Amino acid sequence: MAKKKILLMSDDLRMTSGVSTMSKELVLGTIDKYDWVQLGSGINHPEIGLMVDIDDDVRKRTGIPDASLKIYPSNGFGNFDILKNLIKIEKPDVILHFTDPHYWQWVYENEHEIRRQIPLLYYHVWDNIPDPLYNRNYYESCDWIGCISKLTYGMVNRVGKLNDKSTYKPLEDWQISYVPHGINAEVYKPLDSINDDVYNFVNGNKKYDFILYYNNRNIRRKQSSDVILSYKLFCDRLSKEKAEKCLLLMHTHPIDENGTNLPVVVDTLCYDYDVMFDNRILEQNIINEFYNLADCTINIANNEGFGLGTAESIMAGTPIIVNVTGGLQDQCGFEYSPNDYIKIGSLHDRKNLKDTPKHGEWVVPVWPSAINVNGSIPTPYIFEDRVNNHEVADAIMKIYNWTKEERKTKGKEGREWAKKNLSNKIMCDSLTDGIENTINNFKPKERFNLYKII
Repeated sequence: MAKKKILLMSDDLRMTSGVSTMSKELVLGTIDKYDWVQLGSGINHPEIGLMVDIDDDVRKRTGIPDASLKIYPSNGFGNFDILKNLIKIEKPDVILHFTDPHYWQWVYENEHEIRRQIPLLYYHVWDNIPDPLYNRNYYESCDWIGCISKLTYGMVNRVGKLNDKSTYKPLEDWQISYVPHGINAEVYKPLDSINDDVYNFVNGNKKYDFILYYNNRNIRRKQSSDVILSYKLFCDRLSKEKAEKCLLLMHTHPIDENGTNLPVVVDTLCYDYDVMFDNRILEQNIINEFYNLADCTINIANNEGFGLGTAESIMAGTPIIVNVTGGLQDQCGFEYSPNDYIKIGSLHDRKNLKDTPKHGEWVVPVWPSAINVNGSIPTPYIFEDRVNNHEVADAIMKIYNWTKEERKTKGKEGREWAKKNLSNKIMCDSLTDGIENTINNFKPKERFNLYKII
C-alpha cells in the first residue's frame, strides 16, 4: 500500500532555527511511514522558485530505501497561490503547519477551501496564560492540534472546546494531543572526553572550574542581560580566586536589534568576570560537546514555549536552571500530567501553590517574582514571568556547590528521565497517532454552513 503524503509548512528543515531542527526530527523520525513534502520558509531564501529533491541523502541517512522528501523553498511563509499549486502538483493527503498561528494568517483565511479536500493539522505551542481567546478561531480551523507543552495542551482544551455560541464548533478529544518536542538521544549524550578544538576554544590557556552555558537567541524575552547580571551577582559571592575560574559562555549573537548590545552590558555590569560569546552556526554534535563541557545550562526567559537548549542539555546529561514558565515547566520533572494542566493552567504563580511541587534532581527551578501583562495588536495579552536575579544567583550557587560527581550523577538521572519523556521517538509516535486519527476521522467541510437566525 502506498504511503500517505504529508505536506509540512514550516522553516526549511535544512536551516538552524528551533523550528527547523524539530521539523527535521519530525520528518526523519516518520519517513518510514510517510512521504514528505515541505514548503520550506526562509528569509531571502537562496533557492526560491526551485524544487529540491533530497531523497538520496535521506535514504543514506535513515537507511529507508523508499524514503521520499522534497522541499519547495519559500521567502517568508508563502501564500495561498503557492499552496494551491503545491496541492495540485503533489496531491498531499494531509497538511501540517508549525509555529505561531499568526504567521499563517493566509492559511486560516482559506481553511474552508483547504479542508473541503484535505485535513489541516497544526503542531502548536503557546508561551503562557491567560487563555488566548483570540486564538479560538484558529483552533476551530484545524482538524487536529498537537500541543508541544502541557500548558499548551491545557489551554487548547479550554479554548478549543468553548461552546457558548451557536456558531462555535468545539474540538473533540481526539483532535487535541500532547506531542512534546523530542530530543535525539543519539545526538545529545554524555561524552567520555571533549574534542580538543572545543576545549581549547573555551579554555584557551586557562582551565575553568565552573562553566555556565547559555544557548539562546539574544532577544528581549530571553532575558540575556539578566543572565549576565545574575552571573555577576553569583561571582560577587565567591573569592577572587574562585571567581576567576568561572565562565559564562553565551552561544548567541552578541548584538541583535531584537535584543541588545550584550558586550556593553558585560563591560558595564560584569567587567570583573569572564564572559565569552560564540555566535557561530554549529552542527548538533558540536553543540553536544559544549553541553558536556558545561556544568550547567540556563534559561530564565520570561516567556518560553518549550526551550530546546535546556532540553538538549538534560539529554546530554548536564543539569539546568530554568524559570518556571511555559514549556520549561515540562523539563522540571513535576509530577503533573497534561490533563492536570487543563485545571491548573500553569505552575508559575508560587503564591497559588499549596506546596512547592517536587522536581527532578537535574534541575534547579526558579519561580517568577513578578508576573506582568504584555501584548500586541494581534496578541492583546499574555503574562510575562520575571525572575529575581538574586534568586537566579542562588540557583547558580547551588549547582556550583555540587561536586563534579554530583553534577554528573544528577545529570545522568535527567538523561534517563528525558529518554522516557522527551525523546524524539515519543514525539514521532505521538505525531503518527495524531495523523492516523485525523485521516480516520476526517470529514470534509461542507461548501456552506447554514445557521438559524432567531
